[in-house]
Amino acid sequence: MLTKKGKYGLKALVDLARLGPGETAFVTEIATRNNIPKKFLDTILLELRNTGILRSKKGPNGGYSLSKPASEIMIGQVIRALDGPLAPIRCASRTAFEACDDCSDPVGCQVRLSMTEVRDAIATILDNMTLAQFVSKERTTPVEEALIAGE
Repeated sequence: MLTKKGKYGLKALVDLARLGPGETAFVTEIATRNNIPKKFLDTILLELRNTGILRSKKGPNGGYSLSKPASEIMIGQVIRALDGPLAPIRCASRTAFEACDDCSDPVGCQVRLSMTEVRDAIATILDNMTLAQFVSKERTTPVEEALIAGE
């Protein structure tokens, strides 16, 4: 499941991807536009800068911007940078495998095998979706709007 950290990071990246060429945005502006706590966003943007997804500039004309075009930033990379492995459970992770305490046969465990398929499906989608594609997604369909409204 996507954490608030991951969700807020994606919202901030969408905000930055919508800026014009050469434009930057201050943390306070991004936080206000997206209803994200500024202090939490400070930490998130710093992590994204440290992983090379963002760059920052100090001064009156400073702020944050994408380090490369949105078409070159993969959503899977962003989520891994903020939330860690995409696997729903540790034993299904490729990069952070950890056997479950209660499992005597990780190789044959049906839960792990099924969750590995889930991880692969998630990775296939997120590792092939760019920030540009993410930003350009249509709002919601009428069916989704009805679900959101609780109808």
